[in-house]
Amino acid sequence: MKIALFTSNQARHLHLMEKLSEIASEVLVVSEVTTVFPGATQDFYNKSDVMKEYFQKMQEAEQEVFGASRFLPANLRLMPLKMGDLNSLPVALFNELKEVDYIVVFGASWIKGELCDLLVQKKAINIHMGISPYYRGAACNFWAIYDGRVDFVGATVHYLSKGLDSGDMIFHALPKAEAVGGFKLGMLAVRAAHLSLCKALQNGSLFSLPSVKQDKDQQIRYSKRAEFNDEVAKEFLLNPVDPKLIHDVNSSRDLTQFLNPQII
Repeated sequence: MKIALFTSNQARHLHLMEKLSEIASEVLVVSEVTTVFPGATQDFYNKSDVMKEYFQKMQEAEQEVFGASRFLPANLRLMPLKMGDLNSLPVALFNELKEVDYIVVFGASWIKGELCDLLVQKKAINIHMGISPYYRGAACNFWAIYDGRVDFVGATVHYLSKGLDSGDMIFHALPKAEAVGGFKLGMLAVRAAHLSLCKALQNGSLFSLPSVKQDKDQQIRYSKRAEFNDEVAKEFLLNPVDPKLIHDVNSSRDLTQFLNPQII
């Protein structure tokens, strides 16, 4: 099996690279690189004390679940790019993707133009960190926790489309019920998405699952990146969700709200 992956370079992205390398003979990786110190450098949100604290806690949770930066398996072929450069490249650079079995997108920038057309034609799969169609846009799992809806922290595995995170849905991935804090809950949702997708790829069931169009009438929140600011980050930090509450709520989730829920 040969897989292509469009992703980034944080520990959670490395985890997906590694998991795909375990089930594929070769993985072609387009890695859009950004800082590994989010919140502490000018190119990622801002350098306020609030953002530094928020992203330090996020990074601690990420490393607890996924480890730190590291060398990668030998069957990965890497194309590193600066975040934002992808859509400026000629689509001919990606002709090899026509021969792969699967294409996965996770944590990449918004893919547009001819490259998007190629990926849509190849039935590329996108991992949206958020439960669509309820939570769409940016930082969806943050906003689900902020809204008091920890039961809607998870991921949507769907077909890539020209619209942002708007493709037909295949399944939802959810973290199992655990007494953890909000930061770790978000990372466990990422892990659930990776493991459930790799399982579906390995057993060949992914394309056999019926897909469902997103019903925008069910939307709870469409969040924009600019809405995540110092004020809401500070409120989140000052009012952490009780881990026991997270466990209890997720132990009694109404699974009828989710599409083919995969709980890991």
